[in-house]
Amino acid sequence: MKSSSPFSRVLLLIVFLFWSGTPCHAAETFASRSYFYVGGHYENATNGEVMVDQMYVEKLVPIHPTQKYPLFFITGAAQTSTNWLNTPDGREGWASYFLDQGYTLYLTDQPQRGRSPWLPGDGTLSNYNVSFIQNYFTTIQVAKLWPQASLHTQWPGTGQPYDPTFDAFYASQLQQQSNLTVTTTNNIHAGISLLKLIGTAILITHSHGGPYGWGIADAVPSLVKGIIAIEPEGPPFMGMIVASGKARPYGVTTLPITYDPPVTDPVADLVQETVESMGINLSDCIQQQEPARKLVNLIDIPVLVVTSEASYHAVYDYCTVEYLRQAGVEVEWLNLPAAGIRGNAHFSFMELNNMEIVSLIEDWTWKHI
Repeated sequence: MKSSSPFSRVLLLIVFLFWSGTPCHAAETFASRSYFYVGGHYENATNGEVMVDQMYVEKLVPIHPTQKYPLFFITGAAQTSTNWLNTPDGREGWASYFLDQGYTLYLTDQPQRGRSPWLPGDGTLSNYNVSFIQNYFTTIQVAKLWPQASLHTQWPGTGQPYDPTFDAFYASQLQQQSNLTVTTTNNIHAGISLLKLIGTAILITHSHGGPYGWGIADAVPSLVKGIIAIEPEGPPFMGMIVASGKARPYGVTTLPITYDPPVTDPVADLVQETVESMGINLSDCIQQQEPARKLVNLIDIPVLVVTSEASYHAVYDYCTVEYLRQAGVEVEWLNLPAAGIRGNAHFSFMELNNMEIVSLIEDWTWKHI
């Protein structure tokens, strides 16, 4: 383990050095900062023995820690742990909010991304172009690829290239491993290693990181006190809007997860049925035929699923919620428009009303954890 002095107090600032020269002016919360790596192993490469698949972890401790359980953050596709620090337009992010509430934070860069090294030649890397970012995240109300997209109002700035906030956000988008089996295996292994090191924690996952949270909790349920899933990858068994075709053969995960009765062949054992849409502009859902197999290792872990009004997840997140409930998981659905919070897309924690949203999430942790 290698770290900075545990007694140093540093300001949580992300400095984006890009050509537009946008200043970083967020007044972030002070904290003690250290870092370390977990989950790596040695293997022989063309240039000799190297370490691979390790995960970067940044630990932030508030000046006055008051919370029993720390927060372990897992980002979505193409992202790093900077997601949780200041926003692209320089406002306070969720890290500051939770530090102010007395939580210790563990912010992670997924293996093979950001400060977690990638061994050249290990799989194929992909990235998102400008149009993808605009169509699905920043100017979705213009592209209108799903009905709810027209409701988007909360992105700071124009959401277009050459706008300083968009440029700061797009500058942070990284290349990523394309092989889902590799990314899932690496993330779950590293997440288990982190929890075995730090002890019991609350997981906060976003998007593509959602299935990693289910997998980590399945492997070490005694070390997961709760899961806050911000628009977790879904819906069960299929891709929708951003992707299409069959996906997540174990319902909410790509790799095996523990069911009772056990699942040896997901196609044969997880018998599916289509449930008609619950309302206008909502998708049909694929659920299990009854009697449903139970996700036994998740049953005792409280789960919060958070969905934004304008996001593409607004079409189908309720299917993920219903699937988990059918499988015996204790799930509360924070559907933001139903709570009076409107206009958000997929990166709600960066948008103009991000602090309204996180306060509701923290309220849930007080009640359930």
